Order: sequence, then structure tokens, then C-alpha cells
Amino acid sequence: MLFLYKIPGYMLLLFGAFCLSWGGYIVRSFQDASVWQILLIRSLFFMIALVIFLISTYKKNTLKIFKDAGYPALIGGLVMSLSFVAYVYSMTVTSVANVVFIISTQTMFLAIFGYIFLKEKVSLICFISIILAMTGISIMVSDSISSGSLLGNIVALAIPINFSILVMIIRKYKNLDMVPAIFYSGVFSIIYGLFLSETFSFSSSDIFLGFLLGVPQLAFGFICITIGSRTTPSTTVGLLMLTETLFAPVWVWLFLNEIPPYSVLIGGFIIILAIIINSFDKNKLKV
Repeated sequence: MLFLYKIPGYMLLLFGAFCLSWGGYIVRSFQDASVWQILLIRSLFFMIALVIFLISTYKKNTLKIFKDAGYPALIGGLVMSLSFVAYVYSMTVTSVANVVFIISTQTMFLAIFGYIFLKEKVSLICFISIILAMTGISIMVSDSISSGSLLGNIVALAIPINFSILVMIIRKYKNLDMVPAIFYSGVFSIIYGLFLSETFSFSSSDIFLGFLLGVPQLAFGFICITIGSRTTPSTTVGLLMLTETLFAPVWVWLFLNEIPPYSVLIGGFIIILAIIINSFDKNKLKV
């Protein structure tokens, strides 16, 4: 896995975001599995892939990394695991476009939480971006009230909010390694799935989809983004991550004929505009 560190950061980010963009389509492709079953099988394959990556990358230092990370990584993993739950659930009850557009607002929540908890200043550009992003969300949520997908949109909001909380934890404990937190998130997600799944019977199709969701989509996507972010300017990171936002609705449109309403497209366009404007902010939050 060390070869990944030799690939240019922007290429890893682009490929990582591309991998993540398939999540909605794969979740929608499950036939009989419940939300908790999907979460369980996704998390199992995710953990297998992550353990292989950890051992092959850190070797003898693997246990030391977990010990050094301590309880902050455990808390961070708990927070991230809630995002995993919110992702799978929201993908099953509202449109994929809604979910990915809402997820893309994480940059705005980072600025808001940074101001509240870390007393970091919010620039004029960032403030305008936050207003635009919230406007885009409001347009999508207002339409979901009549379409019956309001709960899905509200749950989807937990994803960027929990991610921002995770970043706050990382910034408070600057020596924290991100990888243990990701590992713990998988452990917690498996526990949720074990306790809440109605049955542990999976079809061969569900197992294959779980593999696709846990390994190439989630594990490889996260690994590429984590490594690529180390050497890529923050402005470029934000723009390249839009790959997931743009492609995710395309896959369900092409293969599942899911066409989001115009309100979602308008709200999504406003959110993307907010992210692009915010990417030019020289004083924005850096992780």
C-alpha cells in the first residue's frame, strides 16, 4: 500500500471522491436488506480492508499508533460512526442528489463550529458562502416537506455536522492520527448492525454489494482522500471533492432513472456555488 504515497495528491483525491460517488447507487441496489443489514455488511468489509491497509502500512507500529491516539480517537470514531448510519439511512429515504449536496456543506459547518468552539474568525467570503449554502439547503428541505423525504434530509445533515465535530476533536488534539478514528468508526458501526439487524441472512447479491460498498467505495475512497489531502492545497481539496457531489446523482440517473426535482437541482447548484466561492477564501479553516 506504500505505493499510494508516491501518487500525486490531486490524483488520489480525484479518484477517492470518484469512489465515494458510487455509494448512493450501490445502497439503492440492495433488494431485501434493511438499513441495519446494509450498515453491518458494509462495515464488515470496510473493517477487513482497513485492517489490511493498517498492517501493510504501519506494520509493527500499528498497535503503537492506536495507543498514542487514545480516547480522542475513540470519541472521533463514535462521531464518525453516526455519520455512517446517517449516510445509509438517508440514502434509502431521500434522493441521492439531496444527500450528496447536503454532505458537501461540511466546509460551511467547519467554519461555523470553528467560530463557536475555537473562536476562529469568519471572513466575509466565508460568511457569504455559509448564507448561500444554508439557502440551498432550505430550498431542498422546503420541497421535501411535501414530498415526504424531510426526515431523510434532516438525517443527512448529521453527516457534515458530525464530520465537523470530528475535525474539532482533531484540531484540539493536534497529534491525533486520523486512521484509528476511522477504525473505531467501523467497530461501532458493526456493533449497531449486530444489535439492530432483524436477521443475519444475506443473499449472494447482498454480499457482493456489501463488498463494493465497504471496500472500493468506502475504504479505498477514504484512504485515497486521507493520503491525498496531505500534499494538496486546501483550495484544491475542496474543489476536487465536488467530484462526489457531481457524479453521485449521475449514476442513479443513468442506472436507476432517479431524476431529482428542480428544487433539489437549484438548491444543489447554490451549494456548489457556495463551496467554489469559499475555496477562494485565504483565511478559511485548515486541518
